[in-house]
Amino acid sequence: MVGRMEQVPLREVWKKEAKDFTSWLYENLDVLGEELDLELTPTEKEKSVGSFSADIVAEDSSGQLVLIENQLEKTDHTHLGQILTYISNLDAKIAIWISSEPRDEHIKAIEWLNETGSGVQFYIVLVEAYKIGDSEPAPKFTIKTGPSEKTAIVSAEKKEMAERDRLRYDFWKTFLERSKLKTQLHSNISPGIANWIGISSGVRGLGYNYAITNKYGQAELYIDRGKESDEENKRIFDELNSHRPEIEKDFGSELRWERLDDRRACRISKRIECAGLNDKEKWAKLQDDMIEAMIKLEASLKKHIKLLKI
Repeated sequence: MVGRMEQVPLREVWKKEAKDFTSWLYENLDVLGEELDLELTPTEKEKSVGSFSADIVAEDSSGQLVLIENQLEKTDHTHLGQILTYISNLDAKIAIWISSEPRDEHIKAIEWLNETGSGVQFYIVLVEAYKIGDSEPAPKFTIKTGPSEKTAIVSAEKKEMAERDRLRYDFWKTFLERSKLKTQLHSNISPGIANWIGISSGVRGLGYNYAITNKYGQAELYIDRGKESDEENKRIFDELNSHRPEIEKDFGSELRWERLDDRRACRISKRIECAGLNDKEKWAKLQDDMIEAMIKLEASLKKHIKLLKI
């Protein structure tokens, strides 16, 4: 004879969350550990964190601190905030949020936290209880989301992006400091994390931009008058291009003339290929060459831009 599994309301099993469920879980962490494939050893219940208290603190097999926060109801923002407060104050490396009804929004929040590269592994776990016939009710834990190969890949990618953003910021910070010693062209802008910085030439849609990549730096006039301006952008480029010999003579060398027919914008530039963003020891020369190129580019284009029929 085979019995039928029946779900039991959690409040019939554990009337009070703190007194009953947390106390039971503290004594039976191996049940939760089996679902998470973690060896959990309880160390403290209702652990004080300032004026707050964390439900359960445990250790995994490597001695890392594990925070467990219980909620026999729908997940809410209050508990999410508590979890972040507790892990930051306790320096926990694993955070387990147990709930009888994890909301989709909080599942996504935990997924996002696992992708941040914080060094903390976050889980959100569904708790249920079942019985067969007149048997004692048994708990069932199900991982709704947790650290995975996918979140590890995304985390690594985000970390790489953050490091690249910091590198760009440092590049533009030192770049603008050097630039102010030689020209006032870009003296009123601040460093950012994009791969370019720029100012207006004084004519709408024509900007004097600097760009940096891993392979080169660039000084350019970027022509983009906005949406539905493709023809006007090309006309402006063609008009400047008609003075190409004179412009390049004034500049002192050849420039890159990019009409970019498959795009809305156009570009006239000088590329500096002695170094790139990752060549920090060569930044000084790269930056000096880019600044010098911009000074000459602006001087050689100025009168021609003034004569544009815009």
